[in-house]
Amino acid sequence: MAFDFEAPRGMTAITGAKPSPRRLLFGLYVDSMRMDETVERCRQAIQTHTSLLVGVLNAAKIVNLRRDPGLREAILDCDLLLADGQSIVWASRLLGKPLPERVTGIDLFEQLLALADQQQRGIYLLGAKPQVLAALEANIAKRWPNVKIAGSHHGYYSEDEATTIATDIRASGADMLFLGMASPKKEIFLRRFRHELDVPVLHGVGGSFDVLAGLTRRAPPSWRRLGLEWAYRLVQEPGRLWKRYLMTNSAFVALTVREALRPAAPLGPSASTEQIEPPPHKRAP
Repeated sequence: MAFDFEAPRGMTAITGAKPSPRRLLFGLYVDSMRMDETVERCRQAIQTHTSLLVGVLNAAKIVNLRRDPGLREAILDCDLLLADGQSIVWASRLLGKPLPERVTGIDLFEQLLALADQQQRGIYLLGAKPQVLAALEANIAKRWPNVKIAGSHHGYYSEDEATTIATDIRASGADMLFLGMASPKKEIFLRRFRHELDVPVLHGVGGSFDVLAGLTRRAPPSWRRLGLEWAYRLVQEPGRLWKRYLMTNSAFVALTVREALRPAAPLGPSASTEQIEPPPHKRAP
């Protein structure tokens, strides 16, 4: 079966960066990259001061984007789209379009903090509750003392405050913006302000703020190697998560079977989103 090789996404492609192959999976072009390659691409974006929006993909997003136009738009807007969930990697191999490894959002977050520490770069943190944000900043200062926290803001802001926050991010001069907010709030913020922020690397890290702040325990490495991080979370919160995981995992298996029988064509913007909120830029072919 033929692989799907294409040039990197969009107008924000980094001059001189080696194009990464992409695999067409479930209608999305997923970048076939390892962690070290991803970090290098981010390093180049910072060096050239070129906007690079990094997105991560898991089974839940594959399922949900089919009924959520806003989520679909956010994923299609990403310059890099990486396999966060092990299920995506497994599916890619079953479908004959193998991805090299899982690049999780939280692992990339830590690797980019290490890069910022090495190069004394500035970061901006947006998300979580004020007390969680304070704990996160303290832990970053301990683990990566050379990181410059150029600014931060909690994630419980009103819509009226969003413009002020975006102005603060731009004024901070940060090299990286990390958004520790749930979907679709972080996607809405990035779609509205991405090209006004003047920050090279933008990465939505979801619940990683809680983990690095010490509030949430991550699965042990052995569970992660087996692709069972979701199961560890389920053991911790069975009452809240069992139904969600049952429905999402079942739907993803069904989509994988369908993909094997009839691969999906590349997804495009939904008609409703195009009419209501056109993309802020057009990608280069």
